[in-house]
Amino acid sequence: MEDDQPLSEHARRAARTYGAAADHYGLASLGFWDRFGAATVGRLPLAAGAGVLDLCCGAGASAVPAARAVGPAGRVLGIDVAGPLLELARARAAREGLGNAEFRCGDATRTGLPDGGFDAVVCVFGVFFAPDMPAFAAEMWRLVRPGGVLAIPTWGPGLFEPANACFWELVGEAEPSLVRAFHPWDEITTPAALAGLFPRAAEPAVVAASGHHQLDRPDSFWDIVLGTGYRATIDALSHDQRDQVRQRLLAQLRSRDITTIRTDVIFATAKRPE
Repeated sequence: MEDDQPLSEHARRAARTYGAAADHYGLASLGFWDRFGAATVGRLPLAAGAGVLDLCCGAGASAVPAARAVGPAGRVLGIDVAGPLLELARARAAREGLGNAEFRCGDATRTGLPDGGFDAVVCVFGVFFAPDMPAFAAEMWRLVRPGGVLAIPTWGPGLFEPANACFWELVGEAEPSLVRAFHPWDEITTPAALAGLFPRAAEPAVVAASGHHQLDRPDSFWDIVLGTGYRATIDALSHDQRDQVRQRLLAQLRSRDITTIRTDVIFATAKRPE
C-alpha cells in the first residue's frame, strides 16, 4: 500500500462520510449492503484457493462471502479508506473464523500492488468515488491476472425512490447549497455508462437488475440516511436543521406509508484474456 501518500480530497470525503456512517451498518435497514455484496460474489467463478482483491470493501459485505468461497487455501484482501468500516469487517471475519481475509486502510485507486496479482478484483458501489473513474477501472484491470475477472457493480437510476426525492426536497428547504452536493452514485447509472468505464481491451458483460428494498416501517429510512453517503449531507447541517429535516421527512414518509424503496443495480464483469 502507498500509505505514505496523502489521500485525495475525494478519498478524504469518503473516509469522513463512511467512517461516520459505520455506526449504522449493522442495522437490518441497511441489509442491502450484504445482499448486493453477496450477489456480486455469486456472479464470479471463484475456485477454492483463489485470490480476491476487494476495493472500497467497506464492512466486508463482499469480502466475507468471497473469503468463504475461496476457502482456507485462498486469500481475500479488502482495502478501504474508512477505518471504522474496516474494524467492522475484521470483527465479522473473526466471528466467522475466516483467517484468509485481510483488511487494510488505504486509497483503493493507488494500491501499489503488483500487476496481475489476483484471480478476481471487485469494487462494489465504490467506483463512483474516484475523481477519474476510467483511470480507476484501468487500475483495477491492471491487478487482474490473465484469465481472472473484474467485477464492478453500481447503483441504477432512481436509487431509494420515492423516499430519495422527499429527502432532497427537504434538504433544499433547509440548506439549498447542500442539495446533491455529495451524491456521486448518481453519476453512473446506466449499463452503457458503466461499460464505458472498462478499458478497451475488456469486453464487459453488463446486467441491469431491478430491485426493491423493504423497510419494516417508514421511520427506518432515517437509518439509511445515516448509514449511506447521505450521511455527508446530514452532518453538514446544523443541529436544528438536521432535526427539522428528520421530523418533516419522517412525517411525509409516514403519511404516504413508504416502506418500499428502489434499489436497482447494474452488474458489470469482464474476464481478462489468457
